[in-house]
Amino acid sequence: MKRPTFAQSPRMVTEASQSYSFSRRAILLGGVQGAVGVALAGRMAWLAIAENARYSSLSESNRVNMTLVPPRRGWIVDRHGAPIANNRTDFRVDIIPDRLENKGHVLGLLRDILKLPPEEMDRLVADLEHAAGFQPVQVAENLDWERFAAVSVRLPELPGVAPTRGFSRSYPAGAAVAHLTGYVGAASAEQYKQTRDPLMVTPGFKLGKDGLEKTLESTLRGVAGQKRVEVTARGKLVAELATKPDQPGTNARLTIDAGLQEYAARRLGTQSGSVVVIDCLTGEMLAMVSMPAYDPNTFSDGISHLEWKMLSDNDHVPLMNKVLQGLYPPGSTVKPMNGLALLGAGVPASDRVVCTGALRVGNGIFHCHKKSGHGALDLKNAIMQSCDIYFYEMVRRLGYEHVAPVARTLGLGQKFALPFNSQRYGTVPDPAWKLRRYKHPWTVADSLNASIGQGYVLSNPLQLAVMASRLASGRALQPSILAADVRRDAPLLPFEPDHLQTVHEAMWGVVNGGGTGGAARMLIPGVQLAGKTGTAQVRRITMAERAGGVLKNGALPFKMRDHALFQGFAPHDKPRYAIAVVLEHGGHTVRNLDTPAIARDIMTYLFDRDRALASLAEAEPTWGGDIKTRMAAETAAYRAAAGAPPLAVGAQTELNATAPTDAPAVRAASAADVAAAEELANSAAPGNTVAEDGTTERDLP
Repeated sequence: MKRPTFAQSPRMVTEASQSYSFSRRAILLGGVQGAVGVALAGRMAWLAIAENARYSSLSESNRVNMTLVPPRRGWIVDRHGAPIANNRTDFRVDIIPDRLENKGHVLGLLRDILKLPPEEMDRLVADLEHAAGFQPVQVAENLDWERFAAVSVRLPELPGVAPTRGFSRSYPAGAAVAHLTGYVGAASAEQYKQTRDPLMVTPGFKLGKDGLEKTLESTLRGVAGQKRVEVTARGKLVAELATKPDQPGTNARLTIDAGLQEYAARRLGTQSGSVVVIDCLTGEMLAMVSMPAYDPNTFSDGISHLEWKMLSDNDHVPLMNKVLQGLYPPGSTVKPMNGLALLGAGVPASDRVVCTGALRVGNGIFHCHKKSGHGALDLKNAIMQSCDIYFYEMVRRLGYEHVAPVARTLGLGQKFALPFNSQRYGTVPDPAWKLRRYKHPWTVADSLNASIGQGYVLSNPLQLAVMASRLASGRALQPSILAADVRRDAPLLPFEPDHLQTVHEAMWGVVNGGGTGGAARMLIPGVQLAGKTGTAQVRRITMAERAGGVLKNGALPFKMRDHALFQGFAPHDKPRYAIAVVLEHGGHTVRNLDTPAIARDIMTYLFDRDRALASLAEAEPTWGGDIKTRMAAETAAYRAAAGAPPLAVGAQTELNATAPTDAPAVRAASAADVAAAEELANSAAPGNTVAEDGTTERDLP
């Protein structure tokens, strides 16, 4: 029997094959293991080197927690550096939850020491339940020194309580600057959702809500500081680390004169009105006052719903910035401007019109404020006596389309580049505007109404002041309120110098030559004021009422009284300052609270401060005291009528927790009132002209 060869042995073939296969797998597996090892080593190197900073930061954040420190806001200062809005020391009390021991005992002591009401205690308990262990929880802010000191001396009994000194916004002039500066307040939920900025929810942080505080927020805010603490993995406080200080915001310098601003606000007394003063050399706004107003200090701390309702119900509209948002028929204050348009159109200043007291046009009769008429008047005397018939007749001959461009050149209908959220710029009508707006053609009655600043014509007080400054200077001055934005070297206006001189002489005569504004005559040697009075009706005067005698403003409800206006400049021979005063429903009822006297005293302040202050000191007690005193009395009366308890002396108005905290409510209230005013002022729509219902402008006697 033949034996198999070596090559033919099954056992020998299998062992050789297995040995070969094992070696190959071992090499392959070793290669894979090596590759994995290299990858792991590379990843470790990447994490240790390239990602070192990132993971070090994450590790640090697990160990160190950061709390933002609200930055101090930059000051708002006047042209001389005096503070209009600054920062005062704010005494506040917080609780650090991680350090809090015997919670019930501590909260009870705080309630008794700080006199916290039940709703505040409920809020505090809820905040503590949801707070991070290291994050401060606000107990109270804006504390007086006595309560702050009472907490400080009992700290051994109050573990976890942290009394701190921060900064709160302060407005030294109070309500006098409310509509200029606006106010600050806590961020709303919507604002936080938009930015996701943790500073928005940091205790003590407030941002601008209205006025310059809002529009200059990015400049005034500054950069938050950082307070760091070391904590355990569970958030337990271990130690406090170095604190990074905040960077205060940048100061904003205004063109406003703080002394003049406060004086003008006080000089308006109990009236609902506004004042604007402009430097005729540069266009700088020296005062921008709207009164009455709210106290921005109270608004920044938070006001109650009762106080909010009091402000909202006030028929003098303290929530509205009347300088920029109030729209009024300018009345006879436009007659110097209209005179300039007549001269530019070729009408000689010597041409006369006979005023008999009324002018019939078609089926309508247009009346002058002087029932018996003025007789024959030229341009200068028509402005001085504020004769309506003269301007009715001249504009009827010329056409108002020749006046409207001059009105726009002098600032009416313009929106100016100022750092405020809203600005209403009124109407300078013409035939094209009416056809576009109402789909009706322009009529002769429209021209006559517009010729005395009524009908469709609407302007705000700033525009009246700009008109006065441009008439005075002969230049296209641009109003500015930020010192960095003053636009100097304004170009000359396209008017003949002798035409401007004629208008200046007429405006001088209004005040100093037997015109309608004699109460504005200044008593400073060498300084005389040139100006123009105005009255704007807000109601219809029927022919039946005229026949029986037109009712005096004093016999009418407040909202039915005429608006009173004044615009002018001084000195008349070398104009330096221009002014506009508008009193809502002023009605010329109180002589020392009428526009000529107010303008006189405010302009006197610029030339003889002591004389102006002495005059104010004599008159102010007859109005119920200064602004703060009157506001306190109004608040007390309103609270009494509402059955609310009186406020303790020096106490905060109400709890911050009950206060409306966002500005849209303020703006909504203002916008609604302005819209109503505009609707009333625009009541001379087609079919409602003054010629048809017997209404006409009535100027000062």
